[in-house]
Amino acid sequence: MQQMGRVKLGKGGVAVEVDELSQTDVAHEGCTIGKRDLKRASAAKSRWKRVRTVYNYLWDHTANPCTSTSTVSLLCLIIAFRATHHAIMNLLQLFRVETLDSRFASKSSQPLPGTQASKWKTGEYYAYALAFATIPFFMFKSVYDVSQPSHPSFKQYAHLLEDGWVPGRKVDNSDAQYRSFRDNIPYMGMLLVAHPLLRRVYDKFFSSAPEKAGNGDAQLNRRITYDLLFAAIFSIALHGTSALKVLLILWVNYQIATRLSKSYVGPATWAFNIAILFANELCHGYQFADVFSTILPTQTTLAGQQTGEGWGEWLDSHGGLIPRWEILFNITVLRLIAFNFDYLWSLDRRASSPIEKNLDLANLSERDRANMGAHVSDFTFRNYLAYVLYSPLYLAGPIVNFNDYISQCRYPLATTSRQRVIPYAIRFGICLLTMELVLHYLYAVAISKSSPDWSLYTPFQLSMLGYFNLHVIWLKLLLPWRFFRLWALLDGIDAPENMVRCMSDNYSALAFWRGWHRSFNRWIVRYIYVPLGGSKGNPKWRAAINYGAVFTFVALWHDINLRLLIWGWLVVLFVLPEVLARMAFPANRWKDRPDQYRWLCGIGAVGNVLMMMAANLVGFAVGLDGLKGLVDGIVGSLGGRVFLVAACGTLFVGVQVMFEWRESEKRRGIDMKC
Repeated sequence: MQQMGRVKLGKGGVAVEVDELSQTDVAHEGCTIGKRDLKRASAAKSRWKRVRTVYNYLWDHTANPCTSTSTVSLLCLIIAFRATHHAIMNLLQLFRVETLDSRFASKSSQPLPGTQASKWKTGEYYAYALAFATIPFFMFKSVYDVSQPSHPSFKQYAHLLEDGWVPGRKVDNSDAQYRSFRDNIPYMGMLLVAHPLLRRVYDKFFSSAPEKAGNGDAQLNRRITYDLLFAAIFSIALHGTSALKVLLILWVNYQIATRLSKSYVGPATWAFNIAILFANELCHGYQFADVFSTILPTQTTLAGQQTGEGWGEWLDSHGGLIPRWEILFNITVLRLIAFNFDYLWSLDRRASSPIEKNLDLANLSERDRANMGAHVSDFTFRNYLAYVLYSPLYLAGPIVNFNDYISQCRYPLATTSRQRVIPYAIRFGICLLTMELVLHYLYAVAISKSSPDWSLYTPFQLSMLGYFNLHVIWLKLLLPWRFFRLWALLDGIDAPENMVRCMSDNYSALAFWRGWHRSFNRWIVRYIYVPLGGSKGNPKWRAAINYGAVFTFVALWHDINLRLLIWGWLVVLFVLPEVLARMAFPANRWKDRPDQYRWLCGIGAVGNVLMMMAANLVGFAVGLDGLKGLVDGIVGSLGGRVFLVAACGTLFVGVQVMFEWRESEKRRGIDMKC
């Protein structure tokens, strides 16, 4: 036998030792494929180019008698193995949080202080892996079984199902909020492509003289002009004549920021915008017919119609694609408040501008962009309208404050490059496909909307109906947010990612709200929580009051109804046990017993998960009565109580995996704080 390099081939068989392909030598009966022959492959930058180079070599040398079938088979095996390995690694890279939002990428990739060694290859986590490989199948199957036409409850909700694109399956399109998004995906997809392309056409034909290097004012002016033009068309298409109402509210808010003295701007801003939330709800969007009948004298025509109401009804009949504009206006209220306070605070930081600090305006950090990304002179009504009505983020966010928006308009970020956007678009497509499969095979939402007889379901099925209801809620919010963020990325604006954790990857009530609707959470911290005093340096009772104020506003902002108020207060109530547990069991007392502390935290986290599921089922799914029916069905029998114990054990396993997943992020230098 002749040996060369890392591959040894003999007449009686093949023995293989493989290193990097670029270092592979092959010998067979006196013939070699050495480093010289693979020089082009080792020099290729792309792994796929390397594979192609070897393939071409084999094709050119198959006539050589020394290149036997075993040699070719071996090299093909090496190529296939490496190609599969790289495909798996690329897929894992696609689902890393750094791919989702570059804000989480570590600059050094060094492990954070206090990071523990990996536990993935320990016996404990092999047991957890076995649980993960088996239990989810039964979770899906339990809801799939009750979603069959043969189930006794199927007739109760069959009218809520529609024809789907999966052969032999209906689709659960019964959620009105998601239905409005799903049914309009083709049209929004065209808008997603057309808007950035039109901007490029506009930039090409209407750009001014070449701007000086480092001066982004021309870029800012060009972007703002296009944003305003497109926003005007977009707003009229969406709201029709009601766009005038939106414009009036925006004008009043701007006058509050720029006309009042500094001491009155803050209180007046809050009073006006909270009043708008209530007025929009109570006045049903200020119908023109109601307004005209109130302020105009009533006159009756020969046909017997009152002139004021007639004009009003005509205007109301031209309400655009979304006549009920007030439903989606809540997100705009956040931008109105953000603009006013950004302007107010800009008046106090003139001495600490980026220029005074010698910062590179084209490469500001996210914090610097949010705090000082705009000059005082940038707070014009023109820029204000472009910011508030910015089309990709207008309907649902994510939320970017005014400073950050102006900074990115002036100096586009590298994170909006094609290399960053394409993986994000692929992830969005995968999430959309996941939602479609869930709606075609698991009818959890339709079942919960049909006032079901809970006694027809086993405790396991009841719990899974609640669980998948929450997953549909997560996906129905994630998809619009990611769609609009993708649209903004294609247009050159990098907004924060709203959903950075899967719904099932949360164990802390406090951390959950940092990762769920993340841009809203950051808005709350900046404009409510910190001004109220936060929690640091304050007594615990004061921190609890601050939490109560925050979640009361959050509930009212979502919708003015009692169910969401109960949800907000439940969240505050469920946060308290976690806060008290952290005080009773501080981590520094358990530093010599890390595993015991991890298990203890896991027990507490199971309770947290159950409470968070209960609060969100009340607020966004089945309501208080529905939750009561679910709980009674689960714990109302001995079998149900046994199941609850088993479910807690399963949650404990999941929580331990969540702990280690976060440790693996810390080993890459990432701390998401959620």
